Amino acid sequence: MTSVLIDDEAVLWSASQADREGRPLLVLLHGYNSNEGDLFGLTPYLPLEPAVASLRAPLFAGYGYAWFPLLAEGAELSVEGADAAVDALLAWLDRAVPGSEPVGLLGFSQGGAMALELLRRAPDRFSFAVSLAGFALPGDREGDERMSRLAPHVFWGRGTDDEVIPEASVSRTLAWLPEHSTLDARIYEGLGHSVSERELADVAGFLRERYADLRA
Repeated sequence: MTSVLIDDEAVLWSASQADREGRPLLVLLHGYNSNEGDLFGLTPYLPLEPAVASLRAPLFAGYGYAWFPLLAEGAELSVEGADAAVDALLAWLDRAVPGSEPVGLLGFSQGGAMALELLRRAPDRFSFAVSLAGFALPGDREGDERMSRLAPHVFWGRGTDDEVIPEASVSRTLAWLPEHSTLDARIYEGLGHSVSERELADVAGFLRERYADLRA
């Protein structure tokens, strides 16, 4: 797959460049066929400590954008596309965050998969990941062993009534995450492929704990 780029002009920031200096960064990664405005609407419910950047995925997917082709189109094509998106995201970080500020990840669905992919490629670069209705892609990555040793904190939330993420992807993630992270896994009764108020409250609590860890 050819290389892709993150559109710097499409990034939504919660703070000006001057106001985000010296603060940790929280990167939001939307789901398939969505856009940067989707998860940005969650920022009022999240801790104020980090500066938030909501990114647009690089592939046009009809009326929204995608990070990689759907698994239904072929696992190999999906992994190749995710790898190209990881390259683009790391290049964007080099441009946007040249300093040493801590970086956390929060993604929904395909964006949740990307949060895990970024940890797998560069586990030393990210403080934690939140994967909402997300999943681990198949295969091995160059950073898997390092990620297993570091065991970064990962919040994985999913609903019992989610009919979008295939059961095989859930089972693979259930087996993979405990071996590669310090996992906080939550299951929400009756929740479909979405985010509930209860889940959002749990995410906010998880984030507060992570930022307290960074200050310690």
